Amino acid sequence: MENKLTPRNTFVLALIGGVTTGMGNGSVFGAALMCALGRGRFETWGGWGMQAYDPSTFQGFVNWCMLIFGAAFMIILLIALNRHGKLEAATAK
Repeated sequence: MENKLTPRNTFVLALIGGVTTGMGNGSVFGAALMCALGRGRFETWGGWGMQAYDPSTFQGFVNWCMLIFGAAFMIILLIALNRHGKLEAATAK
């Protein structure tokens, strides 16, 4: 039997599930960081529009953490689904 859980077939699932989970974990990481450090060495809290993604502000740092965590979880989910599909195809022979 062939692997039906290829990255091509599971991309949308991995995008939604991985990014949602990863960004949620990134926001928790940012909240824990805020509780532990306050604003730390960040001079400003953040801002509106593109200022919200400036990594030199606290809000921008947390937003970038959320994006990185989301991308990482998406990649992890794609790899896990592909390996699961390979195992499933191997046992169906």
